[in-house]
Amino acid sequence: VGLKEVREVVADGSNRLRVYGRRTLLFLDEIHRFNKAQQDALLPHVEAGTVILVGATTENPSFEVNSALLSRCKVVRLERLADDEIVAILRRAIADPERGLGASPLAIDDAALASIARHADGDARRALTTLEVAASLGRRSGDRAPERSEQGEGGGMGPASLIDEATVGEALQQKTLAYDRAGEEHYNVVSAFIKSLRGSDPDAAIYWMARMLEAGEEPLFVCRRMVIFAAEDVGLADPRALGVANAATDALRFVGLPEGVLPMTMAALYLARAPKSNTALTTWTAARKAVEEKGALGVPLHLRNAPTPMMKAMGYGGGYQYPHDFEGHRVDAEYLPAELREKRFYAPSGQGDEKK
Repeated sequence: VGLKEVREVVADGSNRLRVYGRRTLLFLDEIHRFNKAQQDALLPHVEAGTVILVGATTENPSFEVNSALLSRCKVVRLERLADDEIVAILRRAIADPERGLGASPLAIDDAALASIARHADGDARRALTTLEVAASLGRRSGDRAPERSEQGEGGGMGPASLIDEATVGEALQQKTLAYDRAGEEHYNVVSAFIKSLRGSDPDAAIYWMARMLEAGEEPLFVCRRMVIFAAEDVGLADPRALGVANAATDALRFVGLPEGVLPMTMAALYLARAPKSNTALTTWTAARKAVEEKGALGVPLHLRNAPTPMMKAMGYGGGYQYPHDFEGHRVDAEYLPAELREKRFYAPSGQGDEKK
């Protein structure tokens, strides 16, 4: 429904409340499809109690429902169904002669039921759709098969459609993984991938990467995450990691899929096994904080450029010591503004190459 229909329901509910003292239950399926303006239009009626709003969504309401509306509602999370619960639903559908498939004989083995439940990924609607397709395929096979009877070779009941694992496999064709490239599951799987790399678990990292790619994620997105990870979480503990991640990105662009997953897998394994240091992140954060707190501090005179005689006369560049003129190519000099002279942003982690 659109905003017009919702307004009509609200107006009718307002009259019902005023005349009969009865409130109206307004159920909105897929409430995330309502835009901000449409959701805002519901707010005063929810606050006034004109309607009792029940919204259903397959998305994370934190992302898809206005915070003002969300704050006035109770969020109830519906978990995915377990495989045995899916099987129970399928058995009811098979036995129900009115709303299910029980009007004509249907035989399905336990292995086929388990296969449907496993591929449904906790979604009863997906399981029932698969069952319907499998039943249709089974009936076609039964039509072509010799007449079978529960009472032997003689007459009796007609042939029962048989659904086995092969029929389920044909009905499924290809498993659709639960992964929305713009929704919550996208962020959940990406988060699991990064945290597995950070936790130095190569097996988990490759599993989550496979989940993303098999569900249709853009492979360059995965490569970008690995490039960021190489700098943020491996860093100076193994500076080669950034080169490995970049090389995997270049290789993917060069060869494409499916072979491009091989350099991506190499990179993910390398990053998972590498020593970890986040000093690139902590050092940048500390330096940025100093800039925000202290503002634009003046550059010390000895560090300033002096391209003209007048600037030299003003002391620009005066006293600067060129490190390459000294033993070890290093001099004991100050390079920070005077206000930050004792400040240290970089604290080596002591991991891998950074320890050296």
